[in-house]
Amino acid sequence: MFASRDESLEIDPQDTRLDVRRVEKIAKKIASAASRPWTIMEVCAGQTRTLLEYDLRRYLPEKLRLVHGPGCAICATPLATIDRAIAISQLENVVFCCSGELLRLKGSDCDLLEMKARGADVRVVHSPLDSLTLARKMPDKKVVFFTIGFETKVELNALSVWQAKRLGLKNFYLLYSHPCVSAVCSRVLRTVDTPVKGILSPGDVCSVTGTSEYERLSQKYGAPFVITGYQPFDLLEGILSCVKFLESGKSGVKSQYERAISRDGNQQAKALISEVFEVKDREWRGIGNVERGGYRMKSEFASYDAFSQFEVDVKSRADSPSCISNQILLGLKVPTDCPVFGNSCHPNSPQGATMVSNQGTCFTYYNFRHNHSA
Repeated sequence: MFASRDESLEIDPQDTRLDVRRVEKIAKKIASAASRPWTIMEVCAGQTRTLLEYDLRRYLPEKLRLVHGPGCAICATPLATIDRAIAISQLENVVFCCSGELLRLKGSDCDLLEMKARGADVRVVHSPLDSLTLARKMPDKKVVFFTIGFETKVELNALSVWQAKRLGLKNFYLLYSHPCVSAVCSRVLRTVDTPVKGILSPGDVCSVTGTSEYERLSQKYGAPFVITGYQPFDLLEGILSCVKFLESGKSGVKSQYERAISRDGNQQAKALISEVFEVKDREWRGIGNVERGGYRMKSEFASYDAFSQFEVDVKSRADSPSCISNQILLGLKVPTDCPVFGNSCHPNSPQGATMVSNQGTCFTYYNFRHNHSA
């Protein structure tokens, strides 16, 4: 089921960015704690990148398997949403705004950068509030802000919509993809024959959401959740904590940031989010429908929802049938198990969800294999 370690992903052991002695010390504790094989999933793309960048797997015992989860919001975004963004950008009188990273996000046929080259008014902005300012300055234009992200981005987007309503703006719209991390963790754990026994959850998202939902999931599935940061030692300490949970036969939630992350999270941010958005079932690219899998704008704010306010004809292609992104996202496979990985599927020609963004698992694997192969 799992590929052997890819030597081309290794880094220089003399890399001065890493305190190897400290790494080895934690790794010995992990090896001592693990009496039998375990499979742990790190959910977030930032965690995956750190594991590969520092090749932390080389320090871990063979019996410990790490698989990579679906925590890339861009990868989770349905192709139809990207195609909708491209279609809206071509409409007359539209000023289409987004972050720079979304310009090259491939739709079925092209990307927003190509639309800009063809004459569409596509602009790079740093936040939805910048788009809100544009809408106030350009009342004769329809200003659309395209945004993708987890709960850390939802708050600011909710604020922009709330502010637009307060100001009485009629020309500001949000096109969004806001998947819910805890929901997809539930989807992973209820997958038939899942090898995943414990999960490393992203600290930045939990700073907003809190840990209460993970407590519920841990109790439901009997799996431990450890909330970590993105530095090498954060991950190693998180792995150690997760192994200790598993060896004890207990489930539960442990946070490395007890002072910064509370059980209830950022209640002010959550209140703002819940005023504008509600949690609904939604499609995750590569996985399919996920129960309570994302955020949808409430009906009272529908006039700012680009999904309902722009009628465009969107016909999206399907991902390659040879692509195994669905199995990779659920922790059943790793990128090197895929027959098209590094062949017909690469960053310039992504065949599935996990290669479409530089935060995707397959993109990250490809990047490190390419950069570190001689």
